[in-house]
Amino acid sequence: MSGAALGLEIVFVFFLALFLLHRYGDFKKQHRLVIVATLLAWYLCFLIVFILPLDVSTTIYNRCKLAVNSSPAAESNGSYVTLAPSKQKCFKPWSYIPDGIMPIFWRVVYWTSQFLTWILLPFMQSYARSGGFSITGKIKTALIENAIYYGTYLLIFGAFLIYVAVNPNFNLQWNQLQTIGIAAANTWGLFLLVLLLGYGLVEIPRSHWNGAKRGYLLMKTYFKAAKLMTEKADAEENLEDIMEEVRKVSESIKYNHPLRKCVDTILKKCPTEYQERMGRNMDDYEDFDERQNSYPSEKSLAKLHKQVIYSVQRHRRTQVQWQILLEQAFYLEDVAKNETSATRQFVHTFHSQEPENKIIQYFYTPTVEWYWECLLRPWFYRVLAVVLATFSVIVVWSECTFFSTKPVLSLFAVFIQLAEKTYNYIYIEMACFLTIFFLSICVYSTVFRIRVFNYYYLASHHQTDAYSLLFSGMLFCRLTPPLCLNFLGLTHMDATISHKNTQPTAYTSIMGSMRVLSFIADGFYIYYPMLVVILCIATYFSLGTRCLNLLGFQQFMGDSEMTSDLIDEGKELIRREKRKRQRQEEGENRRREWKERYGNRDDSTRSRAVHTDQKESSFSETNTNRALSKYTRSNGRTERDRIELLQDAEPLDFNADSVNDDPLESDSGR
Repeated sequence: MSGAALGLEIVFVFFLALFLLHRYGDFKKQHRLVIVATLLAWYLCFLIVFILPLDVSTTIYNRCKLAVNSSPAAESNGSYVTLAPSKQKCFKPWSYIPDGIMPIFWRVVYWTSQFLTWILLPFMQSYARSGGFSITGKIKTALIENAIYYGTYLLIFGAFLIYVAVNPNFNLQWNQLQTIGIAAANTWGLFLLVLLLGYGLVEIPRSHWNGAKRGYLLMKTYFKAAKLMTEKADAEENLEDIMEEVRKVSESIKYNHPLRKCVDTILKKCPTEYQERMGRNMDDYEDFDERQNSYPSEKSLAKLHKQVIYSVQRHRRTQVQWQILLEQAFYLEDVAKNETSATRQFVHTFHSQEPENKIIQYFYTPTVEWYWECLLRPWFYRVLAVVLATFSVIVVWSECTFFSTKPVLSLFAVFIQLAEKTYNYIYIEMACFLTIFFLSICVYSTVFRIRVFNYYYLASHHQTDAYSLLFSGMLFCRLTPPLCLNFLGLTHMDATISHKNTQPTAYTSIMGSMRVLSFIADGFYIYYPMLVVILCIATYFSLGTRCLNLLGFQQFMGDSEMTSDLIDEGKELIRREKRKRQRQEEGENRRREWKERYGNRDDSTRSRAVHTDQKESSFSETNTNRALSKYTRSNGRTERDRIELLQDAEPLDFNADSVNDDPLESDSGR
């Protein structure tokens, strides 16, 4: 199995990242560069999570070989020295990776992910939001925004380099400068990591425990619906205001104006219904007079373009989140209704909009669904919450005690060392993978759970926008390397923590020796993770939620009067949406029944009528063509002029939403 496990996991992780990106992104609508960059970022981060356990097991085997070869028992017999056979025997893991492969692999993965998270993905985000109308303008805006953002980091790094160069105690080389850069990136990642981890370690087990309480979830969904409706209405109002500005600009800048191309670019970013509305009553042939009106500049159009991009994105985000919240509310109401069902068959109020798999329909019958949703699922969530809470306690304890090597207090280090004695490599790799996966879930779910970061979201069924995909890729690449480095410290696989002169993992070898920065290696990396205890306590007692509630940001508080009012408001909103959807489904069912009942009869009657008309009109058409051919030359130009005049006349729009602004019509009305 020399390198076979590594190759299989590389292929498997690629298809896993591709599958998840296809589920959340939209390959047809989103730009190819966005898809490729996000896929590469997700792929590299998933590789770190999946391949690091193989690196750990290979390192344990290599340490065993070094221990056997470096301490043989020697026996002297005259002039000969014989080596006594060692009793210890090293077992090669099934996923053993030959020497020299992993350092190159980690170096490529790490530096590519760092290039993505610090340079390419932020640049692509700024480029996508830029209001410029040319590639050069967008690149210029993106460079300016990123220069301001990263100038602070370069300033700090430059000041530190000056300090190191002036201090005579330091004699830095290129590899040590590289280590300083890696340490700076990992320190910033660890700072964010602990803050997010302290929230996720408490909130994820608690959310699963509350997931067994159907009434609690339904009340919280009503509360979210009321708050989201306010944000949705604000987004729609903001979009209307921006579209009104676009309409005024589109009417003032005609088609023969030099800046009309910029206006057309802005119109393409507008929703379809607004484009159709703005396309009415446009005089395409009005002459351009630069002295008649004051026209906006290209800079103001670029600013308007950026506002359009932001408002359309915000409107789309609220629409998607509203649809997700509606589906969740309908599902919880269906569960509450079916819990008292005597037939023990789950009945849905609305049919699923997604086509269901025939195999799933065969096994997942309404009876099985009722037992799962109404009986088994709450207990499953309770058991899962207890398991996750136990895992969280182990993580918190290990974060506070992983610096202790004699005795070893970190439970993860104890488990790995026990498995190392029995050469249970399967257990080692599974334990490493599950631990890293749990830490990743706690960290990444927190970002998309906290209200401050609600600008970005991950929605399945191809509903995630390009900005959220780029942000997720940038976040994964920035937090995954320090997260895995923290995990190696918890298991004492990092020589900086264990203080042993043993062979390090290939992952930590590319990070360099943190002894170059002793205040980071012996201070920040060891004592800062203890802050997770304070954050967990604050999250458990909902101190952040209470503070936000006092500041005027309404949060879900069970004993608050404002919370009760928002729950009632959300309940009424969900009831309205349910009635609206029921009327739509009833109308579609009636049309379907009418088509099935009378469609075939109408089709047969229509086909007979068309066949008869074709026979009757064939003779008259030939005579008419002969008669018209006599007058074609004399009346041809007059007829064409009539047709052109008729085409220039615009049809009346009886469905216009706004009042006509034509001054002639307003005067006649008076």
